[in-house]
Amino acid sequence: MLEIFKPTWMVNTIYSVSPAQLNEQGVRAVFSDLDNTLIAWNNPDGTPELKEWMDALREAHIPLIVISNNSKERVGKAVNSLDLPFVSRSLKPLSFGIDRARKKLNLAKDEVVMVGDQLLTDVAAANQAGIRSILVRPLLNTDKWDTRINRFFERRVWKSLNKKYPDLKWQEDLND
Repeated sequence: MLEIFKPTWMVNTIYSVSPAQLNEQGVRAVFSDLDNTLIAWNNPDGTPELKEWMDALREAHIPLIVISNNSKERVGKAVNSLDLPFVSRSLKPLSFGIDRARKKLNLAKDEVVMVGDQLLTDVAAANQAGIRSILVRPLLNTDKWDTRINRFFERRVWKSLNKKYPDLKWQEDLND
């Protein structure tokens, strides 16, 4: 049961994962959570680091698709300035949103990776979908009210994960 929350990789920030590292792992598309993963939940414009990373992905022909539990209106407004495709109401921790995006791109499970800042939604959804995951540290130390509930339960899951998998460590990038 605990395996559903175990990430494939844990990196401090997604911006340090290069397209070359993704290519080495056979990743042809990146699916990402939105709030506190790509952008701070209270700053829809993103950072210069995000824009540089997105440019590098585009140059490498690696699509980036947002997979979010938020409404179409909320996600659309947030990614409008970033010009990113998205799947809203993805129902994470279920795999529906990931499966939809993967099938739309006609990619195998081992050709995509899900990036997110939460074990209980992003990592669990990736594992449910049978794809790899990259857990990142949240961009902000604060969350929306509904995410605070998840963080409470996530702390308990972390304790169990660390006990069962003592080799789980934060890395600078995929090759660290």
